[in-house]
Amino acid sequence: MDTINIFFYLFLCVLTFLILRATTAIHLRRRKTQLPPGTLGLPFVGETLQLICAYKTENPEPFIDDRVSKYGNIFTTHVFGEPTVFSADPETNRFILQNEGRLFESSYPASIQNLLGRHSLLLMRGTLHKRMHSLTMSFANSSILKDHLLADIDRLVRLNLDSWTARVLLMEEAKKITFNLTVKQLMSFDPCEWTENLMKEYMLVIEGFFTIPLPFFSSTYRKAIQARRKVAEALGLVVRERRKEREGGEQKNDMLEALFEGDGVEGGGFSDEEIVDFMLALLVAGYETTSTIMTLAVKFLTETPHALSHLKEEHEEIRLRKGEVKSLLWEDYKSMPFTQCVVNETLRIANIISGVFRRAMTDISIKGYTIPKGWKVFASFRAVHLDHEHFKDARTFDPWRWQSNTGLISSSNVFTPFGGGPRRCPGYELARVELSVFLHHLVTRFIWAPAEPDKLVFFPTTRMQKRYPMIVQHRSLFDLCKK
Repeated sequence: MDTINIFFYLFLCVLTFLILRATTAIHLRRRKTQLPPGTLGLPFVGETLQLICAYKTENPEPFIDDRVSKYGNIFTTHVFGEPTVFSADPETNRFILQNEGRLFESSYPASIQNLLGRHSLLLMRGTLHKRMHSLTMSFANSSILKDHLLADIDRLVRLNLDSWTARVLLMEEAKKITFNLTVKQLMSFDPCEWTENLMKEYMLVIEGFFTIPLPFFSSTYRKAIQARRKVAEALGLVVRERRKEREGGEQKNDMLEALFEGDGVEGGGFSDEEIVDFMLALLVAGYETTSTIMTLAVKFLTETPHALSHLKEEHEEIRLRKGEVKSLLWEDYKSMPFTQCVVNETLRIANIISGVFRRAMTDISIKGYTIPKGWKVFASFRAVHLDHEHFKDARTFDPWRWQSNTGLISSSNVFTPFGGGPRRCPGYELARVELSVFLHHLVTRFIWAPAEPDKLVFFPTTRMQKRYPMIVQHRSLFDLCKK
């Protein structure tokens, strides 16, 4: 027992010494440089608990609002174990995004890095990231969407909606749609038992993103690592089989084919490991965010009947012009002006990506302050999107603000739902098309109402707590009942 007590006492002494040394170093650095105002909170913990508590509510803005009102749009805090400069200033955010790779580099929690793999687009840097980003954009541009992807999007959305019965969990159905669309785009697979099993494992990977990256302490992270291994094995098998098919002269028009034809790290072809990591990360980008946007668009429209009525009128005109079952064409998509207003407003007020973390590669002077080398910075999109100085009645869902820009007080660098700079989301147009097609078929085929109260939460990701249960009814049956 005495040995244990001595060991515990020595442990406390060492821990206290490390805390005091870390705190002293930070305060000395503050005196030597002109850091933005703010507080570092408790040693190691900082203000992480306040941030998490705020983001677990329906209104996380007070964490930002309180500090902005006290310190200004750029302030110092300490979250997730590191001192961090927080920016709610659009000019500073743009500076951070545009200087990716020169003054700042991407930086993500260890749990995300381990689960995505070192060859994922999210973690790539330098020339390789530039090439892979360009390749991804070339496969999701307007021309490809028009000539190739729109038909698949329309077909798979209708296939999912055909299975809807009296009660659905909208977020779950939206995830099925976006996952199947992403798998189709990546590997040319239509929905089947294999894609269903892949999705189940993939959902376990997602759940591990914001956990302690130690299997011993976190069962969620342990399950995520196991699921990641299964997903990688499944994708690796597809890659090997497709390589054999290519040797026999068979080729397909999808992202995997583009990767086979692309240049790898050394100028040759990509390895199987690189391709698997890349596809796994694209599943994240195409699956989680777009499905959440679909769900929240329906939520906001349901709570704003005037906007929903206006949207229905726009899509009824398209349906009457085309007939009941014809697939949407590119001209139909381009004739949805109010729908694009709804998309913009949903992206603005939902803020699925609330901001991005970067790390300063050198001491950086900006707005009269110095960001020390090695410090994290967080460019907050949410803080700008919900600022009344930039958007009139910023926290009100108002799609009409985008028709004449009357609701936009400031138009420069204030709307960045897809990020910016070299790491701007390459699938931004694809996400818009998916949401527009989904809304078209939803409002022309169904009426709905929330099945029970639900609430929006923001941690660890933006989502509806109960997955937004709805009671749905086919409009044909509803119309018959009214007669």
